[in-house]
Amino acid sequence: MQRTNFGAMVCSIARTLDVIGEPWSPLILRDVWVGMRRFDDLQADLGISRKVLTERLNHLVDHGVLERHPYDRRPRYEYRLTRKGTELIDLLMVMVGWGDRWLAGEAGPPVLYRHHTCGEISGVDLRCNHCGEPMHATDVDILPGPAAS
Repeated sequence: MQRTNFGAMVCSIARTLDVIGEPWSPLILRDVWVGMRRFDDLQADLGISRKVLTERLNHLVDHGVLERHPYDRRPRYEYRLTRKGTELIDLLMVMVGWGDRWLAGEAGPPVLYRHHTCGEISGVDLRCNHCGEPMHATDVDILPGPAAS
């Protein structure tokens, strides 16, 4: 089955989905972010097949989200987030907020986040980068951008 090329669409959501839109990629990024960087560790944690994990890692490296770093002579690699990949973690943190709010149930969230600056447990809050006020779907108008046809 041929995969749809979302990267060619004139839509930032579609282009992002082209990079991380299949279910394993965000989970791989999560694991690398929390410190699981070696293939065998990722494979064991996710329970993903070696073939699928290899394909997803290659895809994320090809898109500049992860970098390979050798750690022995076989060669074997560990994977590290690039700056581009680290920015995707911000997107995943927004997804965490939604999942904690709507899917965690009575048990509550499985993970908490302590903010380095203030030391408090917190979540992500979307804010306008111009005025600093909260910015949610009901607070914006959608306008054509420079690449709109």
